[in-house]
Amino acid sequence: MKSFRELKSEARASLRGKWGEAVLATFVLTVFIVLAEVPSTFAGLTSFTHRFQSYVLQGNMEAAWSLLGRASAWSGSAMLIFIFVLGPVNIGFSNSFRLLLDGDKNLIDNMFKAGFGKYLHNVLGNFLVGLYISLWSLLFIVPGIIKAFSYAMTPYILVEYPELSVNEAIDKSRELMRGNKWRLFLLGLSFIGWILLCIPTFGIGTFWVGPYVETTIAAFYKDIKEQKSFA
Repeated sequence: MKSFRELKSEARASLRGKWGEAVLATFVLTVFIVLAEVPSTFAGLTSFTHRFQSYVLQGNMEAAWSLLGRASAWSGSAMLIFIFVLGPVNIGFSNSFRLLLDGDKNLIDNMFKAGFGKYLHNVLGNFLVGLYISLWSLLFIVPGIIKAFSYAMTPYILVEYPELSVNEAIDKSRELMRGNKWRLFLLGLSFIGWILLCIPTFGIGTFWVGPYVETTIAAFYKDIKEQKSFA
C-alpha cells in the first residue's frame, strides 16, 4: 500500500500545470450545487410553517392546502435536480481527476463525459448508494457512516467498468473497501489542516483544496484496486 505522502505526491504531480482547469471544474460543480439548492431555498423563504399555521388558525384551509402544494412542488423539484443532475455531475467530477492521474488532462470535458456518458446507469447508481446509506443511517448514525465509506469507490467503478450492473459496482466497492475504510477516513482527516486554512479565505481556498483532495482519493482508489488485483 502506498503511504499518504506518496498518494498526495502523485496527486500534486498530476495537477501540475492543470490547477487552473481544476479550479474551474470545482467552480462548475459549485454552481451546480447552488442551482440544486435553489428550490429548497425558495421553499424555506416562504416561512412555510408560520404561514401554514396562520392559515389553519384562520380557518382558511384552501390557502393552507395551496401553500402545502407549492412547498411540496419545490421540495420535489429539488429532489429531482439532486438525483438527475447533481448526481451525474458529482460522479463526473470525481472521475475527471481519476482520468487526470491516467494522463488525460481534459478535466472539464471528462467531467461531463464521465458523468453523463452512461447517464441512467450513473443516475441509478448514485441514487441507490444514497438510498442504502440512508436506510443504514436509520439504524443510528454510525452504521450509515460505515456504509458511506464502504460505497465510496462506487462512482469510479460505475464509470470505469460500465459493463457491471449498479449493484455489482456497489458490491465491488464494498470488496475494495474491506479493510480500507479506516485508512480512507484517516486520509481524509490528513487534509484537515488545509481545510481549516480555507476558513480565513471565506471558502475560496476550497477551489484549490477540493481538487487536491479529489485527486488524492482517486489515487487511493487506484492503489487499493491494484493491491486487490481488481480488474
